[in-house]
Parts: sequence; C-alpha cells; structure tokens
Amino acid sequence: MASLRRARPSGGVWYPRALERLRVIGVDVGGTKTLCAVVTREGAIEARLEQPTVVSSQEALLAELDSAVEKIRAAHPDVAGIGFGIPSRIDQRTGRAVASVNVPLAELDFRDRMRERHGLPVAIDNDGNAATIAEWKAGAARGASYVVMLTLGTGVGGGLILDGRPYRGATGSGAELGHVVVEFDGPPCACGGRGHLESVASGKAASRVARELYGPEADAHELVRRADAGEGEAVEVMAEIGRRLGAGLATFVNIFEPELIVIGGGFGKVASELLLGPAREVLARDGLVPASETVKIVEAELRADAGVIGAGMIAFEALDSGS
Repeated sequence: MASLRRARPSGGVWYPRALERLRVIGVDVGGTKTLCAVVTREGAIEARLEQPTVVSSQEALLAELDSAVEKIRAAHPDVAGIGFGIPSRIDQRTGRAVASVNVPLAELDFRDRMRERHGLPVAIDNDGNAATIAEWKAGAARGASYVVMLTLGTGVGGGLILDGRPYRGATGSGAELGHVVVEFDGPPCACGGRGHLESVASGKAASRVARELYGPEADAHELVRRADAGEGEAVEVMAEIGRRLGAGLATFVNIFEPELIVIGGGFGKVASELLLGPAREVLARDGLVPASETVKIVEAELRADAGVIGAGMIAFEALDSGS
C-alpha cells in the first residue's frame, strides 16, 4: 500500500502517488490529420503517432482511430485511459457526439463505443476545450483561474476556464466562442447562422475577402503576405478583420472578466499583430473597465501539440473523478 500514500497537491486536488505516475493516451482528431500520443499528467508527450484523418465515412474514421490507439497502446500497454478531442458538439451527459465540423461524426455514442472497443476509461471533449485545458494546465495560462482561449484557424474555436474549472455548460456543448454573434445578419457561418465570429474573423473569412480582391485562387495566406508587405488595401482588410475580432474579445471580457485571453491557431499565428493591434483598439473602446484594462492577451505556447495534450488532460480529469 506504500504506493498509494498521499503525494503533493496539483490544482487543489491531492493525488495518490499511483495516480501521479499514470500515463494516458490523448487523441486529437482534426479535419486533415489525427495526432495520437502518450501524455503525462504534467503535459509531456512521451510518444506520438500522426496520420491523415480518414473522412470518407464514419465507419472508416472510427476504424482509423482504433488503429492509431492500438498502435500506441501496443508499445505502451500500461496506459490507464484515453482522451479524445474531437471537432464536435458533445453531450457530456451521454458521451454523444451530436454533430461535427470537417469529420463524419454525428449522433454517435462515441464515448461508450470507444470504451467498449478498447477496454479502458474514455473521456471526450470538444477540440477547442481540449486545447484550452492544455494551455491552462501546461502552457500560456498556467496558474490562471479565469481564461478565455480562441483558436483562430480555418474557423474559430475556443474554450473557457472559469473559477479554476473548465466550463462546458449544462449539457457539455457550451463555450462555442466562435459562434458569438458580432454582426447581425452578417456573412453566413458554416453552422447555418450568420455574422458569427467565425464567419468574420477566421482564416476562412480572410480567404473569402482575398478571393474577392485578388481572384479565385487567392487565400488568407496571400492576404497576409500582401499586408506584411505594406499593401494598403490588404492592411486595411486585415485591420477590419481584427476589429471584428476585437468586438468578440470585448464581449468575452465584459461577460467573463478573464485574467488572460490566449490566442492560438494557425491563422492567429501568421496574422499576429495585423489582427491583434486593431483588436486591442476595439477592446479598449468597447470593453468595460476595470476588466478591459487588466486583461492580458497572450500567444498560445503549445502550438500544434495543444489538442493532443488537452485530450490527455481530459482523460486524467475523468480518472481523477472516477467517471
């Protein structure tokens, strides 16, 4: 029984030493690639496997995820659980993937299916929540209790840490920050709504404007390149996207009063201050004091590993809670 003696506290919870030493599998399912890794409680990656995401059908995708987990588990048979970060709206009460973006998962009892298939405890979460939890546990938001994270990529994902806990809403599908409405009756969003933050301040939104300006082959990368080169029209377009982003940030600050706003995602990284400079101006104008004066906007630290580390963290969360 010596291995179960109390160990140091982590996040306010005392972990027995046996639990501290556990390793889990994290699986980050993206629209184009899936990353599967062995993750420690501290957020270190000890082994990884990356492969293309199969999107031809739900059955093919599940088979590919099974294969990835089995390959990792064969080399690391002592893992204690599996966490999946998936681009889906999730009902945490049942572990059901209700609907998804870019992958064929819908109306599927994902958690039970994976638990039965692999014989291990399984946790699932939205990929934006997973990335947020990773940055909170092991990245740019370590030590913070109130965090807003936005991942600016093709779309806009994100998540919330409120009072030192991940916020998921009543059923588990909350914190869809990319779908806050910032422009009534604005451009259509992939979800079917209009004027959502994702439809006006994402890589997809930048590509849409680039095609209007520079032709059907243009995309967000060309728009950013032209803006970086100082082309006035491109600079102003990027600034307008940044101002819409700022409207979203001001909304989040006024509602949640976070200590930190963490910005991640590929589009956020390449666009950087072309977006964030104008966004800060709108936040300063429309955000309420003192929150708008004290909040810090920081760059995500974990980059492409955030999703898989976060998937591991939600596996630990489930193990710790006994669920």
